[in-house]
Order: sequence, then structure tokens, then C-alpha cells
Amino acid sequence: MSPSRLLDFHPPVAVPFKLVIAVLLVAPSLTGTLSAQASDTSNKDRQHVRIAVDVPYPPFEYRNADGELAGFEIDLGNALCQRAKLDCEWVVQGWDGIIPGLLSRKYDAILSSMRITPAREKQVRFTAPYAMSPKVWVARRGSDIDIDDMETLKGLSVGVQRGTTQDNYVTERYADTLDIQRYATAADVALDLQSQRLDLAFINYPVALDTLDVDDTNSDFVQVGPRINSPESIFGKGNAIAVRPRDKDLAATFNQALDSVYADGTFIELMEQYFDYDLRPASRK
Repeated sequence: MSPSRLLDFHPPVAVPFKLVIAVLLVAPSLTGTLSAQASDTSNKDRQHVRIAVDVPYPPFEYRNADGELAGFEIDLGNALCQRAKLDCEWVVQGWDGIIPGLLSRKYDAILSSMRITPAREKQVRFTAPYAMSPKVWVARRGSDIDIDDMETLKGLSVGVQRGTTQDNYVTERYADTLDIQRYATAADVALDLQSQRLDLAFINYPVALDTLDVDDTNSDFVQVGPRINSPESIFGKGNAIAVRPRDKDLAATFNQALDSVYADGTFIELMEQYFDYDLRPASRK
């Protein structure tokens, strides 16, 4: 050995045998704990999804007698989360603030009969459409209102839910003819029609069936004119789940889950529990 190497030589330090054993026993435990913590954190970040709904909006979403959230879209959302292995949390949010709440990260998705429209597509990312429900005019039975006769409509009041496609349609087509009254919820629209504070309501057809019994000949309310789903520039391409623009992976996850519930008949099974007509958009038939 050269002198220089001799100068650098240090004899090994004796390590107590018990210390070696302790380190060997603890190290795997620490490694496993850290790995589990990293996995738990990763799963939590990936799986926990907060979904906003506007309640009440029967039969899509409402509170049952026990105060729990129920309805077609609640059942659908739970099925989607189960398929996608997401840990989902429902968040009740009024319609007026539902998109701002999404963009400010109060929740991660909206599943609340939101139509895909050009204006909304500038703000959020949509999944493929999962449903297509028409809109209808509703009046008191015996009112003899002709929705196509602008002269007889002059001065009549109509209720719509604020910020909806119904609001947009009535504002664009009837602003100079009807007295448009805007409400926070569809339930409030129905209530004021029932209380005779409105002459007309323009609402979602399923809501008209559920809250005003327009298909019942003994009901005090009737549908006026045909069901309406056009123009697409106002009513869009169907109801879809909305997420933030950057959350393309979450949108893709929901799309895969939607494909799954359609493929095995789950969607139709849920639909038939709440509706006696076909809600599927043309792309799903």
C-alpha cells in the first residue's frame, strides 16, 4: 500500500449488533408507511370529486322525506362514480352561481340538467350529452292561451328560472310581448303559477309533469303548444356534465362511465324509474 493511501486509511468503526438489527427491522416498516402514505394521498387527490346540483329540481334532484338527496341525476351520478371508482360528494348550489362556483373550485363538476350551449362552452368543458329533455309552456286549464298568437299574449306574465335556456328563449322571442318574471328555482316558478301570480310558465317538461301534473286530465294545469327543443343555438345539444376547462381527464373519466351505464342498460333502467318517455339524446339511441 502506498504512503498516500495509508494516510487516507481509516479503520472501520464497530457498530453494535443490536443497532444493526433494529435498523433492519424498522427500515421496511418506514418504507411501507411512506409508500402507503404516498399511495393514500395519490388516491385521495385522484378519487375525491365534488359534484354540484341545483335543488330542488324534481324529478332530477330533490330531497326525500328523510332530507336526503334523491332523484334521477343523483342516482345517475352515484352510478357513474361507482363505475369510475370516484369518491364523490354532492354539493347543493343555486343555479345563478353554479358555473362561477365551479370555476372558483367550490366543486369539481356540475351534474344538474345543464345544457351544452355555445355560451357555456366558452366557460366550461362538457362531457358528451347524456339526456335531452324538452321545454314546455304551461297554463291554467281553461285559460285558452294560444302561444302562437302574439296579440293575445301581450301583457301576460310568464315565469322562468333565471339563467336557464328557458330564460334565454323567452327573452329572445317574447321580450316585447310577455311580462317575463325570473325566479331562482323552477319550484318557485311552479308555485307562483299555482298561486295564480303568473299566467304562464316555461319550464322543463319533466318538471311540468312532476310538479304540475300536466299529463293528468284532472290537473288544474295544461301544456300549451308543442314540446320545444330547438333552436340548438339556444337549447344546445343536450344535458351534459360540466367540469373546468383544464380538467379534460375528469371529463374523459365521466365519458367512459357514461358509455358503461349506457352499454349495460343501467341508464335506461334508471330513466324508466322516473320517466315514461325517452330522455336519451339522438347520439345515444
